[in-house]
Amino acid sequence: MTANQQAQANAPKKNAISPTRAENFPEWYQQVIQAASLADNSPVRGCMVIRPWGYAIWELIQKRLDGMFKAMGHKNAYFPLLIPLKYFEKEAEHVEGFAKECAIVTHTHLQPDGKGGLEPTSPLDEPLIIRPTSETIIGEMFAKWIQSYRDLPLKINQWANVVRWEMRPRMFLRTTEFLWQEGHTVHATSEEAQQVALDMLECYRIFAEDCMAMPVICGKKSEAEKFPGAVSTFTFEAMMQDGKALQAGTSHFLGQNFARASNIKFTSENGREEFGWTTSWGVTTRLIGGLIMTHSDDDGLILPPQLSPLQIVILPIHREDSQRQVMEYCENLVEKLGSVIFHGEKLRLEIDTRNIRGGDKSWEWIKKGVPIRLEIGMRDIESDTICVHRRDRAPKDVDLIPRGEFVASAAQILESIQANLFQRAKKYRKENSRHVQTREELFEFFAGKNSGFAYAHWCGDNSIAEEMKAKFGVTIRCLPFSETESGACIFTGKPSEQKVIWAKSY
Repeated sequence: MTANQQAQANAPKKNAISPTRAENFPEWYQQVIQAASLADNSPVRGCMVIRPWGYAIWELIQKRLDGMFKAMGHKNAYFPLLIPLKYFEKEAEHVEGFAKECAIVTHTHLQPDGKGGLEPTSPLDEPLIIRPTSETIIGEMFAKWIQSYRDLPLKINQWANVVRWEMRPRMFLRTTEFLWQEGHTVHATSEEAQQVALDMLECYRIFAEDCMAMPVICGKKSEAEKFPGAVSTFTFEAMMQDGKALQAGTSHFLGQNFARASNIKFTSENGREEFGWTTSWGVTTRLIGGLIMTHSDDDGLILPPQLSPLQIVILPIHREDSQRQVMEYCENLVEKLGSVIFHGEKLRLEIDTRNIRGGDKSWEWIKKGVPIRLEIGMRDIESDTICVHRRDRAPKDVDLIPRGEFVASAAQILESIQANLFQRAKKYRKENSRHVQTREELFEFFAGKNSGFAYAHWCGDNSIAEEMKAKFGVTIRCLPFSETESGACIFTGKPSEQKVIWAKSY
């Protein structure tokens, strides 16, 4: 080995993503998105263009959740993007919560302005709000559809886009326009509505942990953090690799607040006219941001197999004289893998036949997060053995597996990757969580740039929450269902019904 070769061998490993997570987590996040071709910033400030690889992930999220919703009795519908201002004025608390985020349409018709540009010329009789959420317009329709208890429960879901004017945009996490689903239900009793709100939270938890391999904590939002106009807001919170919390989705028990505002009434079995009890619940493309920050590493995106657009990519390695033989072997392998079922579906796989350098090709799929890469050349064909690279391991790690054995175990390998990602994320959360007993211990936990989940008793005084946010940028993420033992508030010594989770958040 020459001196130069020795120096290269001893040089530290260069990562595909720069900066690394440790060097600059926010910029690392942006670079992972770019390297994986997930999305681009659009010409419209605060908005993004979701590229095919990123949208394919969203389609898989949609497909899985949509099936879960329908199995629970919810049906899809669609409601207008534009909502008359008067509908928002019916529910004052709701409007106040969204007022600063609303985009408003005030004119129609464009005509030349005489200066080479265009100008709107026809003011609307009433401004229209581009939906930040659809409770008001959906409530208007529910009031027409519901007359009797026989019309209940009414369970509707909408897949749509919304607009909330965002001052500090970040792709997938906070954008002015984003994609989501919003579920809305009406019930005859408070108990039934509350149970549905909790059932939908559990639906989200199962999806997050089983499909996204993202461990979450379910709980109730504090009064100050709940959805505007709701009686109760339930949330599922995940810890990202910088120790910050991500509110991955929410479910709301709205009581009769929106029913009264929209006049959603029904005649009960005993003949009385009553207001309905409503819920709403939703998740957004923010889930893709959660996937990125939960699993990815300094070489790029890592996707859990259940939500990867491709689960296996095959990389043929050949010279011109061996091309036909290698390709026939790869095609035969695809045919055999075509009968393998993973979570009720055929494997999603592809042969990458592009005429580019093998190393560049491999690194592209590493950065895109595909769970399994297979490299196949003449030596592999001669031994009938496949080079298997798992994305949950280092890029150069390889398992040499006989072809028949790989075909038989492909689903189990993918399941192993899925489980490993979940356990790895769960271990990270545990290592960065602490139960604190004093306010000084809490202050120390969040001193400087420290992050993580701190569990502590709190008496419910919101002025304490405001002080923590001002001093440390920390908020109460939820009152977790798992922490119900009573104690004493670490700030005031007053009785506390349960612990809350303090954390910095996105």
